[in-house]
Amino acid sequence: MDESTDGPATEGSDHPSALKDRACGHVERIAGELLDVSHDIWEHPELGFEEHHAHDLLSGHLEAAGLETVRGAYGLDTAFEARAGSSGPEIGVICEYDALPGIGHACGHNIIAAAGLGAGLAAASVAEAAGGRVRVLGTPAEEGGGGKVFMARAGALEGLEAAMMVHPADADMSSMTCIAVHQLEVAYHGRSSHAAAAPERGVNALDAAVLGYMAVAALRQHIGERERIHGVFTDGGGKPNIVPERAAMHWYVRAPDTEALEALEPRVLAALRSGAEATGATMTHEWKDPAYADMVTSDRLLASFAQNMESLGRALDPADAEPVVGSTDMGNVSHEVPSIHPMIAVAPRGVAIHTPEFARHARSEAGDRAVLDGAKALACTVIDAWAADRAGG
Repeated sequence: MDESTDGPATEGSDHPSALKDRACGHVERIAGELLDVSHDIWEHPELGFEEHHAHDLLSGHLEAAGLETVRGAYGLDTAFEARAGSSGPEIGVICEYDALPGIGHACGHNIIAAAGLGAGLAAASVAEAAGGRVRVLGTPAEEGGGGKVFMARAGALEGLEAAMMVHPADADMSSMTCIAVHQLEVAYHGRSSHAAAAPERGVNALDAAVLGYMAVAALRQHIGERERIHGVFTDGGGKPNIVPERAAMHWYVRAPDTEALEALEPRVLAALRSGAEATGATMTHEWKDPAYADMVTSDRLLASFAQNMESLGRALDPADAEPVVGSTDMGNVSHEVPSIHPMIAVAPRGVAIHTPEFARHARSEAGDRAVLDGAKALACTVIDAWAADRAGG
């Protein structure tokens, strides 16, 4: 990475504070580029593993800046990896860019992508002076597909000292309350018959599914405070005058951590099977790979990020002030390398993610500020991580 555009080195130019100034200056110089990227991704929402436009856009900017970039990295068509720096500790900066069906970037992944791009380019601009390396990872399909998990299995995290990203929300927060989740597909199989002429010959798969659903509803009274079970019917038969021979549901089972999740899963299956047993139907199920783990936050990295956010005029609320609860494959990353997943405000307090209103704020003036502040704070945290490693911290 050519650092000549960031000015000549001066006495003390390798001090973290001087490097941070240079990195933040770099973000300011490419601000228009970063905001164009955020807007472009917002205007072209793509579902998980289909993010070809975002993949090409982000990869192209990294290549144009001189970073060694691999498109279609780690066996995933819409994943990428870019590296800068020749020696020293290597820190990962994470980009996400998939959208939600029907409501586009209602999770603000356009901001995550552009902020991650900016942080990676800013860190790369000072990497040689700092004696560190940065790895920008483009991770597809966070919204249920688990791109980071598949990438990690293929070696994407090997050699990293830490990994970080920033996620939009309705406040500046130290983290999202990320709990473990496993997706479950369930199908009931009965026997079709004419619902009026010969109902006694049928085995109603829809009745089995409804009874299974009600059993889960009863189970919800007796699970932990931070455990969640929610599902939808995906198949309920074809016509009312035909006894349904098949019904299906899609469930999310969540718990505070992977251990609690493993204990909850058989209880959910037992409730669902009760519908089949009551009606004479049979049930098949599939736990979808991968499960998402809970988030383990690095206190040292978070303290650094919080300090860097304060220098930008943003004070972080603790995660439990008004928690945003959800699940992410960044949790799996955090079990492999020290990680953070802080939140940055793009919407007024009370505007929830995964809503059309939040999607509008992701393409707003506040969203643009979050891109630039997020890029600066992440880049400065990368520099702190380099310095801590050199100091043996």
